Amino acid sequence: MALVLVVEDEPEIAEILEGYLRRDGYRTERAGDGRSALNLYRAAKPDLILLDIQIPELDGLEVLRRVRSDGNTPVIMVTARTEDLDKLLGLELGADDYITKPFSPREVVARVKAVLRRAHPAEGPKPVLRAGLLEVDAEQVVARVGGVRLELTPTEFRLLEALARSPGRAFSRAELLEAAHPDSDALERVVDVHMKNLRKKLEAAGAPSLLETVRGVGYRLWVPA
Repeated sequence: MALVLVVEDEPEIAEILEGYLRRDGYRTERAGDGRSALNLYRAAKPDLILLDIQIPELDGLEVLRRVRSDGNTPVIMVTARTEDLDKLLGLELGADDYITKPFSPREVVARVKAVLRRAHPAEGPKPVLRAGLLEVDAEQVVARVGGVRLELTPTEFRLLEALARSPGRAFSRAELLEAAHPDSDALERVVDVHMKNLRKKLEAAGAPSLLETVRGVGYRLWVPA
């Protein structure tokens, strides 16, 4: 039973979301402000955070920033304003999915299921993918560069896995979005945010030229012969 931390300052909305999540078998914790959310995150170690942007104390963007500096727990951001989503994407904080208000509680539960499924695949054994110094173990959900483990979010891992299945092939943003967010209606520019963060992590691990931008198309893994 996965634990979902619901961060929402409107009690009625929070109660509805918790009710739907519990009905589908999830455990829940609730926080109504950013500081409480961070305290619960550290104490309860949730499997996923459903995080509204407009919350008191610390806003959702700052909470996401601190969660990402601490680990790779899946985060679904909730926003009621287009400018908040623009700001979130501009800051490149790496949320795993995005939901805009007003929303259907059933849609939220479906998104939670999808993100957790991507984070913890229940499929059979998969071969380890290798491309130069890169090794992607899809069964263990672990990626390494020259033996050094990459600390990736679930979305970053899915993107890297898709690229590693066909090194040298140029993938469009739409193809990569489908690989990382098959159940989402996220914008294609979300891919650019995750790719920029993924490139930074690859560079830090000693593979600065592994991920290439293909102008007018998208991205590819480039492994010199």
